[in-house]
Amino acid sequence: MTANEEVPTLVTPDMEARRGVWGDERVSPPVEASDIRKWAIASYWPEKPPRLFWDAEYAAGTKYGSIVAPQDFNPFAWPIERSPRVEGGSRAPGQRGMNGGQVERYGVPMRVGDVITSRTRLKGWTERTTSLGPTLFTETEIEWRNQRGEHVKTRISTGIRY
Repeated sequence: MTANEEVPTLVTPDMEARRGVWGDERVSPPVEASDIRKWAIASYWPEKPPRLFWDAEYAAGTKYGSIVAPQDFNPFAWPIERSPRVEGGSRAPGQRGMNGGQVERYGVPMRVGDVITSRTRLKGWTERTTSLGPTLFTETEIEWRNQRGEHVKTRISTGIRY
């Protein structure tokens, strides 16, 4: 590559415009005790889940004072409407991708009756050439807060496109 040649980039003008901008919010239905109980059963199967997640009498005597949800509980897990699925086919550079992992930071636990608000933004990216060619590492931030405005969870997900 000569000094006059442009370095290929996978960063789009749309990405530049969205960097750091929070998108539309999603609001969960109220968290129900049965949602928490079923999630805990599925998460701990075939073992019995901790009583904190299903036994109201036991949970009343804990530091939380009531049933709380496991940290990985997702009140958005079963949406009524889903985004349309995009079918595969031939792909141009930058359209292949993989999950680069995620890091989660937890705040207050979710409780029965909580309504969770989620918002997402493109936090940033790093671009470099790898053995796959031009490769883009994007960081997406998802923030959850309850109806009292308390921090429930923040997830930073890394996506890899090449």
